[in-house]
Amino acid sequence: MIRPALAAAALALAGCGAPAPAPGPAPDPAPPAVTRAESGDWPPMRRPAGAAMPGPTRSHAEMAQDILDLVFALESGRPVPRLTRFEGPITVGAAGPLPPTLPGELAALVRRLRTEAGLPIAAGGGVEARIVIVGVPRAELGRAVPGAACFTVPGVSSWGEYLARRGSPATDWTALTTRDRVAIFLPRDTAPQEVRDCLHEELAQALGPLNDLHRLPDSVFNDDNIHGALTGFDMLALRAIYAPELRSGMGRGDVAARLPGILARLDPGGLPRPSGPARDAPAAWREAIGAALSSGNGVAGRRAAALRAVSLSAGAAGPERGFSHYVLGRLTLGSDPARAGRSFAAAAEEFARRPETALHGAHAALYLAGEALRTGDPAGALGRAGPATAIALRHEDAALAASLLMVQAGALSALGRPEEARAARLDSLAWGRYGFGADRAVQDRLSEIARLAP
Repeated sequence: MIRPALAAAALALAGCGAPAPAPGPAPDPAPPAVTRAESGDWPPMRRPAGAAMPGPTRSHAEMAQDILDLVFALESGRPVPRLTRFEGPITVGAAGPLPPTLPGELAALVRRLRTEAGLPIAAGGGVEARIVIVGVPRAELGRAVPGAACFTVPGVSSWGEYLARRGSPATDWTALTTRDRVAIFLPRDTAPQEVRDCLHEELAQALGPLNDLHRLPDSVFNDDNIHGALTGFDMLALRAIYAPELRSGMGRGDVAARLPGILARLDPGGLPRPSGPARDAPAAWREAIGAALSSGNGVAGRRAAALRAVSLSAGAAGPERGFSHYVLGRLTLGSDPARAGRSFAAAAEEFARRPETALHGAHAALYLAGEALRTGDPAGALGRAGPATAIALRHEDAALAASLLMVQAGALSALGRPEEARAARLDSLAWGRYGFGADRAVQDRLSEIARLAP
């Protein structure tokens, strides 16, 4: 399956493709946020620990419906006739030049999949592994599948084999009866966080779910690209898909009949609250938000689409309303800062209603904190950025944490607390090297925040 490269659309929303620079107008070039002369040598890169995430906060009935909708449809909406998964031990290998951080990321993810999802999975096997990770230059990957940051294909184990067989029945997920050979193609020349995000989502889809659902705010299986690391929801879904009660070839009805018992066994403390029918985002809203995120529609067209998305999301029970306001804020930031501020405030209010959208709220907080800093309210900026940084780090979003820490640095400096400001800047640089990649990219991103301070 495909993880979209939203950064290429100038609307990167945390995930593959590092998040876009921080908020607010930036009319003039700014000095570096921190120079080597000030900091000495830059601090070493800090990276997330790969810790377990909190479990899902939904009833078993809702969880079962979500799993069924993830497994028995593709992202295009095309139905998948049967459950397919790997039967027996699973090996994950790698081929070709790879990002230097990939081996460590893969080892950490495999540990989580074994511990949290209970999968019989191990790293190793090279090109003979059942799942092969292939590093491809970002530009070449984009030429093959425009708009994709990374993707997963069945029935192949190399880039050349994919190019020769794409479009054939061998690479059609709906034609599979079981899974035996899958390749993951990810960029080898990008930031460590983008490598991590691609690895998590694409390996999870190679193992199980093929669809994305906008109604899942606490999952990587959502095209909003807010979550990069596999969540507690994702791990429980994989654990259920690989339960011994299920097997490749089962139809939707057979899987649906077994899921309640499986979830009761795997998650005995699951929420008992009554569950209504699953409701994914309406087709008209999905079309509007897709147009708002697409770089091919032009700025005016994207803003109009975002406005439609806001209107269509009125009364939505899921995360659609908050996300619509968030996207509109991003698209009006340069042309109408006051409107953007109202949109971000509305998004933050919506996201605060549910614990599952805490990370979404931290993204909105970045822009609100940046605006507070720009308009001379450093205490307000610090009050928003501090709690949001803790949320970003808890969800292992280093790029977001780095941006928020730089806002904190500007606020602390304005408040006359220079030592704390310097410490926040150095922390920002350390997390930024993971989130944004090369030092110049870190400097460019964070300098845009530094210029917000009056």
